[in-house]
Amino acid sequence: MLIQKIVQELQEIPEDKLAELYDLIHYFRLGLSQELTEPRTPGLLKGQLGDAFFEPLPEEELQQWE
Repeated sequence: MLIQKIVQELQEIPEDKLAELYDLIHYFRLGLSQELTEPRTPGLLKGQLGDAFFEPLPEEELQQWE
């Protein structure tokens, strides 16, 4: 069984390297669980924006940002 081969390999790794290996396995597993979730569509907000959001700012406010 593959899991037994993995365990055998793990037993050969020096103790001082196990923390690095743990991080690798842990974050790999977390990445796998994120692949299963539906990807977020960029740019879409939950809810709705009012029309005023899309209106240009008054000139005096634009000048404050420059």
